[in-house]
Amino acid sequence: MFDDSAKIQQLIDRDNRIGKVRVAGDLMLDRYQWGRVERISPEAPVPVVRIEKRSVRGGGAANVALNLVELGADVALAGWVGDDTGADELIGLLEDKGVDCAAVCRREARTTVKTRVFGDHQQIVRLDDEEADCRMTPEQEQAFTGSLLGAVDARTRVVVLSDYAKGTLGGSLCRRVIELGVSRAIPVIADPKGLDFSCYRGAAYITPNLKEFCAATAVAPGDEAELIAAARRLREDIGVENILITRGEAGIVLVGDRVITESAVAREVYDVSGAGDTVAACLAAGLLAGIELPDILRLANLAAGIVIGKVGTTPVTRAELQGALASANAMEMGEKVCSPGELRSRVEQWRARGEKVAFSNGCFDLLHAGHVILLDRAREQADRLIVALNSDSSVHRLKGADRPIIPESQRARVIASLSCVDAVIVFEQDTPLELLSSLKPDVLVKGDNYTEREVVGAELVREYGGKVVRVPVPRDISTDGILSRIESR
Repeated sequence: MFDDSAKIQQLIDRDNRIGKVRVAGDLMLDRYQWGRVERISPEAPVPVVRIEKRSVRGGGAANVALNLVELGADVALAGWVGDDTGADELIGLLEDKGVDCAAVCRREARTTVKTRVFGDHQQIVRLDDEEADCRMTPEQEQAFTGSLLGAVDARTRVVVLSDYAKGTLGGSLCRRVIELGVSRAIPVIADPKGLDFSCYRGAAYITPNLKEFCAATAVAPGDEAELIAAARRLREDIGVENILITRGEAGIVLVGDRVITESAVAREVYDVSGAGDTVAACLAAGLLAGIELPDILRLANLAAGIVIGKVGTTPVTRAELQGALASANAMEMGEKVCSPGELRSRVEQWRARGEKVAFSNGCFDLLHAGHVILLDRAREQADRLIVALNSDSSVHRLKGADRPIIPESQRARVIASLSCVDAVIVFEQDTPLELLSSLKPDVLVKGDNYTEREVVGAELVREYGGKVVRVPVPRDISTDGILSRIESR
């Protein structure tokens, strides 16, 4: 599932710290009141909720910060709160989790507080307590801008701007933060609001959801090709490096120098609140950890799938990600084993994203280190690797009556468990020529224990413009050698 499993595991290792992120934006306190509904009010036709439990959580930029803390980042937060008990609760919650709130400023206003009342696990009502006009005065904006810019220090490796249109992130502030980030080679991620994204010019990433993106570009949400075309136009118009669009059950699409799409993880949706915050946090954490973009999107999709399965704005935890990774990897192993039709469809999707496809084939009976080295080196030749596996009857014809040792279904499952492998197909013929002709991989890879003339399909691949690569493999490891040692003992 992931191309770099080692870095993913490091990210979700509880003891690993990945670096400093500065988060700036609108801060909110989310209050939850949970109870039971046993009757309708005699005063009006509304349910009476008898409250049994209360909880508080961070909303807006605070939720981004809490997600990043859970993912192992050192987080410094900047924003405004009021001078009230809501501010005390929010700052206390953040500091208890380890968020640096030195740049969280108070002013004579009400802290934005959203109170949700649940009766028998169903949301009954949401109460928003906030200022009608949340904008900062020019003096406040100037002071806040100076404080934020000064706080982006030498240790800061990523900046996240979380805009909920509550008045914290004005256009001039966003532009100055992004300019500072560009000058110091610090990527800036902006989670935008409104119809005009031009204030994010120069950002490394903007992360609108589908509704926000369609409103800003006036495109229909259903046509993926038009969506990607509109993202390309917007990227050029406003000068951002990447546009990452979260599409709910349709997954994520990132449009930059290349297009990367990631399908959503199927889950029952309880509450989409905070899913965008989680995606922005995973993007920042992935960049800090040095993870490649396709893997970051896969991780963000997993994390978003977790949070929408919970009620309210709740950060994803590393333990939850570990569990989701284990489940997804187990599912992925089975899904990697394809029929010819399924494999052709996947190859078409990969090519539509601009990805190159490598192909290797063999019996892979008694998988050993030599096989793993071959496949690792084959994967280095392209973005995707297909492994074509000789069927049991084919191995029997090629290797003799006593082979294979391991049946094809088990060999396919073991090959599929390797992170370097993207697809496995079992073929009945003695050679993979039919598959090569159908799939036309960009690179055919074999071990250097084969001569040029011995590589079946080499001439065919070169004819349609593909490459044939022989990679170094150990000469002292083989299935026959392992079987001989077992028999001699």
